[in-house]
Amino acid sequence: MLVSTKDMLMKASRGGYAVPSANFIDYEMAKTFVDVAEQNQKPLILSFAECHMDLLSLEEAANIATFFASKASVDIALHLDHGTDFEVIKKAISLGFTSVMIDASSESFDRNVAITREVVQYAHLHDVPVEAEIGHVGAGQNFEDHEHNDSVYTDVLEAFRFAELTETDSLAVSIGTAHGTYSGTPKINFDRLSEIKSVVNIPLVLHGGSSTGDANLARCAQLGISK
Repeated sequence: MLVSTKDMLMKASRGGYAVPSANFIDYEMAKTFVDVAEQNQKPLILSFAECHMDLLSLEEAANIATFFASKASVDIALHLDHGTDFEVIKKAISLGFTSVMIDASSESFDRNVAITREVVQYAHLHDVPVEAEIGHVGAGQNFEDHEHNDSVYTDVLEAFRFAELTETDSLAVSIGTAHGTYSGTPKINFDRLSEIKSVVNIPLVLHGGSSTGDANLARCAQLGISK
C-alpha cells in the first residue's frame, strides 16, 4: 500500500527503529526491494534521486513505485531523494510521490532555511511531508551527490534552530557517514547523534548507510535515526 512517510517515520521514532530507504533506478531494483519488504513484513521507503533522472524519468519512477506499492501488503512510501530543483520537487508531488527531500545543505544556514521553508509550505499544501538536510553528508566513491564530496558535521544548536524555523517533517543529519562505498572505515559520531536527538523532536534521517555496517546502522537506529 502506498503511504506517506509522515506516520511511518513517527511510528519508527516512537518505536526506536529505522525504516530502510532503498534507492532504485529501474524496475528490477524496485521489485527486489519490495519483495524483501514483503518477505519480512516490514515497511519500506522506495527512493528515487533527482540526480538519477538521466537513468530513469520521474514519470517512470513514479509508475514503477506506485505499481509495486499498489500490490504490496506492507506500507510503501515513494520518496524523492536529494531534490535540489524546486520545479522537480513540484513535479514529483504532482506525480504521486508521497515524500520529498529538499537538499540545500551546501548553502549557508540562512539560505538553507529560506529554501526549505518555501518547499515545506508548498508540499504541505498537498499533504506531502518534507525531509531536509543540515550539515552535509559527503561521499566515498560518490553515487548520490556529484558536486560535493566533503562531509560537514551537523551542529546541534543549528539542527534545533533549523527544525523550528523550517517546520520540516524529518531532518537528515551528518554524523560521519558517506554516500556510496567507503574508501576507509566509517567513523560515526554517535555522541553527536545523541545530542541532536535530545533537542530535535522530529524523525532523524541517516544518509550514506550503504557501507556503514549492520552494527553501526543498528546503533544509529537505537540512538534516534528513523530513516
